[in-house]
Amino acid sequence: MINSPYQKYQQVQAQTASKPKLLIMLYDGAIRFLRSGIEGIEERDIEKSNNNLCKAQAIIHELISALNFDYPISNDLLKIYDYMVSQLIVANVNKDAAPAREVLNHLTELREAWVEASRMPGAGGAV
Repeated sequence: MINSPYQKYQQVQAQTASKPKLLIMLYDGAIRFLRSGIEGIEERDIEKSNNNLCKAQAIIHELISALNFDYPISNDLLKIYDYMVSQLIVANVNKDAAPAREVLNHLTELREAWVEASRMPGAGGAV
């Protein structure tokens, strides 16, 4: 159930967004949760770090499930995403921010690449 106008706005945004925009929204969410997870590690807040790192992992799993293996790049992205998930597990189990920061860097770079790709003609809609 949606309780606030902001939650309703977010729901409408997700339902009406183009595929490239949805992809960027997933990256934004993963990056946001990852930053909060890193913050939790630094603050020694086990619950905060665990919850947010798990949410970032869940989003990466969504990115994996959205891969279209008709394109060769999907196999490379799968390897990258799998690596990121394993690094987040290491970060969460060991409460070590270094692997999480590495994933944050990768996600940020991939997000920017997708933003650029979405601006190309025939990309399915502008971001």
